[in-house]
Amino acid sequence: MELGIEPTDRRRKRNIQVVFMVFMGLLLFFTVFSNTIQSLTLPKVRTEKPTKGNLLLTIEASGILHPLAEAKLSNTTGLKVQQILVKEGQRVEKGQKLIIYESKTAEQELKDEITNLEKLKIDQQNRQDQYIQSALEEDEFKIRNARRDIEKGKLDILAQENKISGLKNHLTSEKQLFSPFDGLISKLNAVEGLTSLGEPEVIVSNSSQGYRLDIIMDSAHLSSLGISAGEKVEVDVDMSHGQEAQTISGSIEEIVNSESRIDSSSSNDSGKTQTIPQKALRIKVVDLELKGGEQARVKFEKRSLQEGLLLSKEAIHEDREGLFVYKVDEQRGALGNVFVAKKVRIHSSEKNEKETMIQSDVLYVEDSIILESSEPLEDGNRVRLQ
Repeated sequence: MELGIEPTDRRRKRNIQVVFMVFMGLLLFFTVFSNTIQSLTLPKVRTEKPTKGNLLLTIEASGILHPLAEAKLSNTTGLKVQQILVKEGQRVEKGQKLIIYESKTAEQELKDEITNLEKLKIDQQNRQDQYIQSALEEDEFKIRNARRDIEKGKLDILAQENKISGLKNHLTSEKQLFSPFDGLISKLNAVEGLTSLGEPEVIVSNSSQGYRLDIIMDSAHLSSLGISAGEKVEVDVDMSHGQEAQTISGSIEEIVNSESRIDSSSSNDSGKTQTIPQKALRIKVVDLELKGGEQARVKFEKRSLQEGLLLSKEAIHEDREGLFVYKVDEQRGALGNVFVAKKVRIHSSEKNEKETMIQSDVLYVEDSIILESSEPLEDGNRVRLQ
């Protein structure tokens, strides 16, 4: 009987061991399976590692070309325009005649004054005859009066001669309009048969001195790019008369302070604005084909002077406290390592269309930064890597 009981106990123990092992296997299987199922439900994220370097900054601006020097010529006497000798856009030389004015009235006035001068000279001869007559009569009183009349006549004649000289000069200068320098007729307002309309009759630009392009830029961008006066820059100009745009070499003549702009898009707080300091750049270009008024564009492309960590702009987020990124933090778990999204505060110094340069004491080039997630994230969320 004892021999029969012993194999039975042995089989029962073996069965218990088998059941226990099956149970533990199933427990392990379902634990792993449930953990796998749970991991599949975690937000799926795509990451990148930051790179250290300088940010490529590109700034584009446009404006209208204006002459550096120009003369606005007008006729102030109210004379009618008799003949216009130039056309708008025409190049002229210094001293070239531009407009002729009708001067009949002024010429008649000059003739009348010349006639009055002749009368004064005749009167002066009469005074001299009177002086001679008084001397023959030896009348001292009459002699003194005659002398005074003669001196007064000399003064009248001198004044009349000066008046005539002024009328001649005035007639010469106002009868015709001349170019003060070699240049270009940039504007022609004169109309034949009409007097001045209140605007300059002719505007002559001094093309030899070049043209200017004034553009406004944020002071911070200028500092980041290291742009300074005297620097060479390429200017794309839309030429007139259907010509293709040309690239002309220019230079930055000066950089001056400009009126600050108000930016309301830099903050999430309703109604809160930020004042952005700005500077004005005056760029000089010289080209004989330019006439002024052309549309021009410039493009500055440089590496920032400051160095930092570069991240794709998709990785940058903002809340009421400022900017932040989600960093993937790898942690050890009972069934393997798990990945957790950790919110890290940052400071942005510069950005372009694709990248942002950040400053942070807790981020390094070996860190994995989350670019996008299949679900909204919060600090401490477990994630799975793509």
